[in-house]
Amino acid sequence: CNVYFFSMAKQKKIKKQGKNWGKFWKLGSSEFNTQFLGVNKDGEMTATEGNHFYNLSDIAHKYGTPLQIVFPFLIEDRLKDLIGYFQAYMKIYGYKGKFFYHYPMKVNQNKEFIVPLLSEGANLEVTSANELWIVKKLWEGEKFNSKIRVLCNGPKTDQYLDLIEELRGKGMNIVPIIEGYEEIDRVSKYKGDVGVRIDLEVKADTHWDKKFDRFGLSEKDVLSLPKMKNLKILHYHLGSQIKTQKSIFEGIKRAMGIYVALQKTHPTLDTLDIGGGLGVPYEKKKFYTAKGVSSKIVKILKNLSDKAGIRHPNLAVEWGQYIVAPTQVTIYKVLSEKAIPKANAKAWYIVDGSFMNDLKDTWAIHQKFHMIPVNNMHGALKTVWFAGSTCDSDDKYTAGGNYILMPKLHEGREQLMAVLDTGAYQDGLASHHCLLSAPMKIVVQDGEIKIARKRENADSIGKLFGWNGDHK
Repeated sequence: CNVYFFSMAKQKKIKKQGKNWGKFWKLGSSEFNTQFLGVNKDGEMTATEGNHFYNLSDIAHKYGTPLQIVFPFLIEDRLKDLIGYFQAYMKIYGYKGKFFYHYPMKVNQNKEFIVPLLSEGANLEVTSANELWIVKKLWEGEKFNSKIRVLCNGPKTDQYLDLIEELRGKGMNIVPIIEGYEEIDRVSKYKGDVGVRIDLEVKADTHWDKKFDRFGLSEKDVLSLPKMKNLKILHYHLGSQIKTQKSIFEGIKRAMGIYVALQKTHPTLDTLDIGGGLGVPYEKKKFYTAKGVSSKIVKILKNLSDKAGIRHPNLAVEWGQYIVAPTQVTIYKVLSEKAIPKANAKAWYIVDGSFMNDLKDTWAIHQKFHMIPVNNMHGALKTVWFAGSTCDSDDKYTAGGNYILMPKLHEGREQLMAVLDTGAYQDGLASHHCLLSAPMKIVVQDGEIKIARKRENADSIGKLFGWNGDHK
């Protein structure tokens, strides 16, 4: 009952505020990466791109649900801002190294994400032969020039190494990063620049369990590397969705200690790659910013370099989730509701898609997402939990046992709901449990809408599982 009355009190307060529905749903706020979203007078979610205006409720009605909406202009803006932060602070603090952004393709390999990043100056990072194959196709299609640097992380199969050497032979700037001790012999004979990944003895505040890390060489093994005339990069990765600035800075300080020592035996070393992990605020009220973090990173690197008496290292970052997560919105339709006795939420809202399939992180790591209505945003509210359309008890979203505020359902009135920040990882991890269709994907840019992925039907999904029409 307390939750219900709290909700009612909140509703009365909002009704008095009148024009603050956007603020209530955390829209139009850079703090939540929703500065491009708003609410119109009819209680419908909107998006603004320059002078272009989009009604997401109308778009969902036209194209149907489940639906993923991608905003490439946001990808471009976020990358330009990030590069601008680092370049500005390097100039302000007199930092002599260069800044490089490498987009980690594992975060989202869809073409509509990667092409805008390349257009704004991103380099790339791959972790498999298949991702590198996509890079090859982009290069052959003249989507970028040979100056773009591609870092190759991940365990190196013979197929992966062969492709690395093939593309290097064709003039591309391909840099293999030594992942394990067994790779040293072959990579050390590579004709181009190489790097090495280190397993830092640092525990970061992140989703990743660092107690047992299978990636990279130990600090001792890195400092015992045989001499390589082409070793250029020291790379580490603390994990995904780092929750505190403190963890980021502790990693940099530890890595710089190794960098200084390694440069004594490998004077060609000139770049520190701090990997990915910069977090996205999702539903949080207070979170660090890329602008603030970039300023402190440059300061720390300059101070430590000057103290050690070495030239300022070039800096590479692989912040993929930060760039692309806010650039996609996933929309579902509420099919029905079912009462929940004695819980924080009053009812299950069952949607026409699957959280377990489409938003794997809700199930795999219990990530909280920013979920709000797409229409009826001015209406009376109810505390709810969401359930997907698979017959699986894990196909649900409960905000960690808390609740989500949504409009009350009314007969004859359709209710749509949106999940924000779905542009990172979810597509690559998606599945077809119960053979449900993946959401249709559309790209919204320059006042136009293009279909990037058609809606799947039973026949197309069946073929993925070997049912080619003969039913044998």
